[in-house]
Amino acid sequence: MNNKVIQPGDETSSKRPSAAALSFTNGAPGRSLLLYGSMLLAAVVLFLAIDAWGKNLAAPEAGAAAGQATAGLGGKPDALVHVLIALTAVVIAGQLLGWLFRYIGQPPVMGEVVAGILLGPSLLGEVWPEAAAFILPPSLAPSLGVVSQLGVILYMFLVGMELNLSALLRQARSVVAISHTSIIVPFVLGSALALILYPGLAGRGVAFTPFALFVGVALSITAFPVLARILTDRQMHRTPLGILALGCAAVGDVTAWCLLAFVVGVAQAKLGDALVTLGLSAAYIAFLFLVVRPLALRFLPRFEKTPLSRSLAALVFAALLLSALATEAIGIHALFGAFLLGAVIPHDSTLAQTFISKLEDLVTVLLLPAFFAFTGMRTRIGLVSGTEQWLICGLIVVVATAGKVGATLLSARLTGLGWRNAAALGLLMNTRGLMELIVLNIGLDLNVISPPLFAMMVLMAVATTMATAPLLQLLHLKHDEPLCRYPSSSPP
Repeated sequence: MNNKVIQPGDETSSKRPSAAALSFTNGAPGRSLLLYGSMLLAAVVLFLAIDAWGKNLAAPEAGAAAGQATAGLGGKPDALVHVLIALTAVVIAGQLLGWLFRYIGQPPVMGEVVAGILLGPSLLGEVWPEAAAFILPPSLAPSLGVVSQLGVILYMFLVGMELNLSALLRQARSVVAISHTSIIVPFVLGSALALILYPGLAGRGVAFTPFALFVGVALSITAFPVLARILTDRQMHRTPLGILALGCAAVGDVTAWCLLAFVVGVAQAKLGDALVTLGLSAAYIAFLFLVVRPLALRFLPRFEKTPLSRSLAALVFAALLLSALATEAIGIHALFGAFLLGAVIPHDSTLAQTFISKLEDLVTVLLLPAFFAFTGMRTRIGLVSGTEQWLICGLIVVVATAGKVGATLLSARLTGLGWRNAAALGLLMNTRGLMELIVLNIGLDLNVISPPLFAMMVLMAVATTMATAPLLQLLHLKHDEPLCRYPSSSPP
């Protein structure tokens, strides 16, 4: 069977799509552009209306956010010992739960995420406080935070290097509608949900605008690496649906990270300063892709047939650190700089493949568990108490799922996918996992969200990701099933 993704314009059958489908695809670019522009304009108008309403709400009283891990390393001589103990515990627990999760059909990385939560105050701190204080004492937070941030920076660098920009450009016309619909709809729903969450669950003293923006972005994220892992485990990564899902997730994540960068700028400064931050970010991105990437494409082939030298490796690491520092200085998170530098390096170059092969195990087995442990220290599920808060937590899961799955399914149908493939694509785009945790930690660091809302969002990330595999199983997808419900054809 032919697994080729059917693109609009292929004359493979006399059966033609409906007028609604043609208006959303390449057959009528004018209509597509008008529909896409109208969708963006509607999203902006809806958010401004939500924002105007939300500014009349009262924020929680200013004060220290309850439940956050407190600083207090204070130069104690046993800090290194505690870090080593914490890493040992979370690596072992993560591997054991990762194996168990793989056995039950879940991505192993979710086992590592759950291990970090279980070792924190949510479980171990409740049933055996002495052990929790020994493995993850509150005074460890600053040191473990630095290690975890380094792990995330290196991880985002690897994610950037694995991004196939050429494939994205080839698929751009077919994935833009789906990917951006799956960002815009959850974003608007998340901002509307902020009207309910803001009075009791916002960070202390935070304005409504950055809070609404952040909740919208948090519900828009798709975990590209976790999605890739699910597709690989199910042998779907080379199927037409798998290729389309990876393209949509990659394009959507780039858009969501850009939105998050803007939200960080708004949260850290006034709107005018945030616009300056956005302008500097755009200039830096342009510099990387218009100057650095062409230079990389020109000079990297010279090193294709020679082993990676220590000098070249040092140069790449220095560039990575400088890029992370640049985005941090601009006013957005250092991980953006790492991701962008990775993206400008050709994914199929010897340099990228060597770095990925040498760093992947170190980052995913040792350094990322530090991030999971750090997240587990800050996740206090016990803060979600009472029927009302658990109902709100359930509402967050429902809104997040409905926004992602519903928007993806409908836009996929309009672009020609059958119901089963469209539903599968929606479920795949609903995976959040690790990327969601990174976003949530940024929101907690900026005091945009409170610790109880942080715990609710972590539960949402775990629930939506873990639901993907069993729901996909229920669809009984066939690898050789045609992607579209009809063969594409040119308009008359």
